[in-house]
Amino acid sequence: MIRSVRICGLGVIDETVFEPSPALTAVTGETGAGKTMVVTGIGLLLGDKADTGLVRHGRDRAVVEAVLDVPDADRINDLGGTVEDGEVICARHITTRRSRALLGGAQVAANQLAEVVGEQVTIHGQSEQVRLVDASRQLDVVDRAAGKELAAQLERHSQLWMQFRTASQRLHRLNEDRAGAEMEREVLSRRVGEVDAVDPQPHEDDDLIAEMAGLQAAQSIRESLRRADILLNGLETSTGPQPGTLALLEQAVHELDGTGDVDPEAAELAERARQMSYDLTDLAASVAGHAARAESDPQRLEELGGRLAAIQRLLRARTTTLDDLLETTAADRHRLAELDPAANDLDALGREVEQLRSQLRESADRISAVRRRTAVRLAAEVKPELAALAMPHARLEFRVEPAPMGPRGADAVTIMLAANPGANPAPLSKAASGGELSRVRLALEVVAAQTQSPQTFVFDEIDSGVGGAVGIEIGRRLRQLARRHQVVVVTHLAQVAAFADTHVVITKASDGAVTSSGLREVGGSEREIELSRMMSGMVDSESGLEHAHDLLHEVAGQD
Repeated sequence: MIRSVRICGLGVIDETVFEPSPALTAVTGETGAGKTMVVTGIGLLLGDKADTGLVRHGRDRAVVEAVLDVPDADRINDLGGTVEDGEVICARHITTRRSRALLGGAQVAANQLAEVVGEQVTIHGQSEQVRLVDASRQLDVVDRAAGKELAAQLERHSQLWMQFRTASQRLHRLNEDRAGAEMEREVLSRRVGEVDAVDPQPHEDDDLIAEMAGLQAAQSIRESLRRADILLNGLETSTGPQPGTLALLEQAVHELDGTGDVDPEAAELAERARQMSYDLTDLAASVAGHAARAESDPQRLEELGGRLAAIQRLLRARTTTLDDLLETTAADRHRLAELDPAANDLDALGREVEQLRSQLRESADRISAVRRRTAVRLAAEVKPELAALAMPHARLEFRVEPAPMGPRGADAVTIMLAANPGANPAPLSKAASGGELSRVRLALEVVAAQTQSPQTFVFDEIDSGVGGAVGIEIGRRLRQLARRHQVVVVTHLAQVAAFADTHVVITKASDGAVTSSGLREVGGSEREIELSRMMSGMVDSESGLEHAHDLLHEVAGQD
């Protein structure tokens, strides 16, 4: 509920405070006095565009502040605002350069302020009546009339829809990428397979080279020892023994011994050769023993050479090092896991999408059933309201028809109007005049209000295009609506204003150059004068005053 609205520097309003009744408040005044600025000010709190042209000439800013009852302070506290005694101050400041929105003393975004205020306040102006012919607004009419039952179903359906959209988009992307993914998987599988076939280990190439160097050194030593053994001890061949150094030296000793008897010097040489043979025999035995003990593994050396060659071929093919190859292969394995059909199971995702589609269909069917029941009930309930608003033969139909699946179900609602007996129902946009559209809007609000929580309705130009008799019925319906809700109506019809619990007149004063407006509550004779002005255009007409008095008396008798 709106407790008060303060408006400063907005259009023709210099500064004024508006304190509406908890029930029905009428705002009246002469043309150009600024009645619509009250609605404009409230609209700014509801997120309307902050047009700098609204700032009053000579002012540096326009300010709209409202004090609202707050049923739940948690959201405002979350936004940093303060709630005192169950009330919060909402404000919108507009300068020639920027605008600010304030909620409970905290600066917030304009849309955040609009969400908080919009939970309690709704404006029904001429633009709202025009929007009533929009398909989404007509769906809103039925959904609001359905109440809490449908609201809960719509919330669950909206969540299902978001899950379905997310899964469907992911499935679509995967299907689009499937061909590319298959090609990438093939390339990666081949790359990883080539490495797996060799299975190199970290630093294995360096380890192989070091081990081969040791084996090659041992092989060289063994070969040298073998050759030395042959040179010293000789070698048995297929053609006979091949004498070594030791055998040749023994032959030399034998030859020298044969001449020693006749040549003493030869005998001495033979002795020296014999001594050398002793030493050479010992050397030959040592060399033969060491050669037998020297380790050598040609088969292992061959295995190592083959292993190293395989690793080097792989590295040359990739033009890389072993460390880089292993790092790249690890990345290839990770990417393969991402592309693995088990990780991205298109079939499973497809089943999930179909399951969500089925759940959506079932949810939409339940929503459609509620809407169809509501449409029948709403048509019956709105008929007497239209009859009371001088449309006695009017008939509304709410056609619920299939529509593409969406977050609100799979329905489209078209409001059809047959204004006269025998007329075929036609879409509201084609069948209703401006005045009829206003009355349809009001009739729908009166019916819907029965299932809504108390809130504030602001009506601007609800009586556009209607006459005095219809005005009486509009006023009566607004009062009926005000039994449950706070209602503010900006009107030019005395027949509507007469039903108000509080009557506020917006007056204008001019200093010859600048016009300013202000609000004042009227009652008693002042109210009769204002109603007389509204009916006859004159404030001092005796017949007008008498008519105003009779009108107020008649309205009072209907309570």
